[in-house]
Amino acid sequence: MADSFRVGDALITRIPELRWDDTDPAVLYPDLDAAALRDHGPSLSAGSYNRATGRLAQGTHSWLVRHAGLTILVDTATGNGKSLPAAPKLHDLRTPYLDHLRAVGVAPEQVDLVLISHIHADHVGWNTSWRDGAWVPTFPNARHLYSAIEARYGASNDGLAPAPDLPPAALGPPDHPPLPLVYRDSMQPVIAAGLGQAIVVDGSEVAEGLSFHPTPGHSIDHASIRLRSRGEEAWFMGDVLHHPLQVYRPDLRSGYCEFIAPAERSRRWLLAQAADSGGLCFSTHFAETSAGHVRRRDGGFTWQFAPSIEDAQR
Repeated sequence: MADSFRVGDALITRIPELRWDDTDPAVLYPDLDAAALRDHGPSLSAGSYNRATGRLAQGTHSWLVRHAGLTILVDTATGNGKSLPAAPKLHDLRTPYLDHLRAVGVAPEQVDLVLISHIHADHVGWNTSWRDGAWVPTFPNARHLYSAIEARYGASNDGLAPAPDLPPAALGPPDHPPLPLVYRDSMQPVIAAGLGQAIVVDGSEVAEGLSFHPTPGHSIDHASIRLRSRGEEAWFMGDVLHHPLQVYRPDLRSGYCEFIAPAERSRRWLLAQAADSGGLCFSTHFAETSAGHVRRRDGGFTWQFAPSIEDAQR
């Protein structure tokens, strides 16, 4: 079932790929302490936190944005058939993601723009599909926008082009590298086809009402993407947060964050931006509708899921 939202003139629809409800909080958050769920578990809704099992619910998906005459995908989830043995939930998938896209009236050929928050396996996978023995662009008419730094780092990590200046010293040492072969399989074919556009993540508008803002840490040059339309605002958060628990405890790093201290600074920055603007936030890994609002509370923030258009019609 699609979940759709209005932000100004934009219609935003979640295109689901995976859902799971068995995430171990201590694995997702290596620095988890007993107080986190004791103090904030009661604030988490049942669709995100199972109090009986102690497990968290998550998922993967894309956001389809129809705005200013363009059909846009924000991140492209994991893709089918990608070799990711180090990430068992994402390895060699066979999901009906493209059927879900078609079900809301969009064929792959109709996508105009793909906006990539960062080059990790579960955000760029559907950029390519396996056909006739090769990875080829899934969205053959789309311009794919991504951080130039992310692309250089990905190419270097996959042994395609050295980047001795990366990562920059300002980020500190990486906790771990990104998964291998993601750039080679999911980015290089798009770039080779002339569909890639590397950008500087500096807040500049890349299409009407859309801009990439620096939130590094989870990855080397992670971007959060802002949409403004008719006086309303939304944030596509990428992987700044992985679960609503981090809204209450932004000090908790995920086990997937590459640069720990910058990731926390980015979380706190984005939470403040979202709370102060009142904008709707679109997550990548939250369960339920995956969208909601950040509000300020004494000494921190709270999260409230937003009902979708479909919820209101049920």
